[in-house]
Amino acid sequence: MNRFLTGSALALTTAVAAAAPAAAQTQIDFWHAFTGRLGELVDEQVATFNESQDEYEVVATHKGNYSEALNAGIAAFRAGEQPHVLMVFEVGTATMMNAEGAIRPVYEVMNQSSVEFDPDSFIGSVKGYYTTPEGDMLSLPFNSSTPVLWVNRDKLEEAGIDPDTDLSTWENVEGVLNQLRDAGVSCPMTTAWQSWIHLENFSAYHDVPFATRANGFEGADTELVFNSEPQVAHISAMGEWAKDGRFVYTGRRNEGGANFRSGECALFTESSAGYAGIKEEAEFEFDVRPLPYWKAITEEPQNTIIGGASLWVMEGHESEEYAGVAEFLNFLSSAEIQAKWHQDTGYLPITLAAGELTRQQGFYDENPGTDVAVTQMTAKEPTANSKGLRLGSFDQIRGIIDEELEAVWAGDKDAQAALDSAVERGNQLLRRFEQASR
Repeated sequence: MNRFLTGSALALTTAVAAAAPAAAQTQIDFWHAFTGRLGELVDEQVATFNESQDEYEVVATHKGNYSEALNAGIAAFRAGEQPHVLMVFEVGTATMMNAEGAIRPVYEVMNQSSVEFDPDSFIGSVKGYYTTPEGDMLSLPFNSSTPVLWVNRDKLEEAGIDPDTDLSTWENVEGVLNQLRDAGVSCPMTTAWQSWIHLENFSAYHDVPFATRANGFEGADTELVFNSEPQVAHISAMGEWAKDGRFVYTGRRNEGGANFRSGECALFTESSAGYAGIKEEAEFEFDVRPLPYWKAITEEPQNTIIGGASLWVMEGHESEEYAGVAEFLNFLSSAEIQAKWHQDTGYLPITLAAGELTRQQGFYDENPGTDVAVTQMTAKEPTANSKGLRLGSFDQIRGIIDEELEAVWAGDKDAQAALDSAVERGNQLLRRFEQASR
């Protein structure tokens, strides 16, 4: 023993040794794309898991927005420094499926572990997005959302409009936008994620194809077709609203959230997951309503599709580490954790048990409208047009769509020309993806 290690120093060393774990914990790296309140809630989930057992330590790291996180994961795999778990937004699903040798399907991870895992416990409209035609789960649904209409009740009332007015159809919304404009409201309506809501979900909700081959679920030899009459009519109407300020464009992602939360905008089409930020920041009475549909196109809407992200397991790690990954993913999908996540964020309860637990806890009764997204997604069995999208290079295609829509909002192109161009340019990317995936 070191002769200087005596007295209080020896006592301290003995105490530290006694407090140390018998064996080092296995580290599980989890990369995600959340900041702000959502980032805090992810950190809370990770801390709860780490405190619940002593074999594994999950280390969560923010890697930028969705696109940046996906690119960081791909770059890390190429460098042999990949995390165990990577959050990838839904439009990256086809890219991950075709990343041969980079991912280990969730069903394999679970089958090779000792945890009990039932893929049928997930709600069908969510599970189907991330499974093979045989029903094998490729990635774990985590933060699944769907678009809804957020309403600033105070702003409507100030403009002399009944805050309970029917906003279920775009025809009715257009009438309200006219009233808001005439009342001098500077921002009658804004949106987040314009492609996701006003083309991808619009198509599913009206049961018209966004792309051929069941929107890509039946093969990579798919072509974009969102330049058909229904989509052109909707984008044309929004272009007219943009001309005189009835619709205010604020950006490609969720920049409009700040405008709505501050009380500037009366109506806001956004993810159901906007709930966390709106509840925390809004100093006005608000509603969450179903996404509107055009009565001129359909007698009743079909179902919306999900956004958000799933968790992909990366290849290249040790077997004992995958055991920890299985434990962590099972924890995240448990009814208690999912119910709390749903209630805190507005994301969908991804399992039937989580939704039922939320109802039993009285959350929907105490917070009217928070079940709108769930009902909107599950009231009807999805069709080939409303199951979702599985398209290669779709992050880049969304960028093209954003560019063309911005030309409409600016009055530089009409809706038909813009969507024709987006389809032509996007199909070029799909052909390259198809060739690369063969």
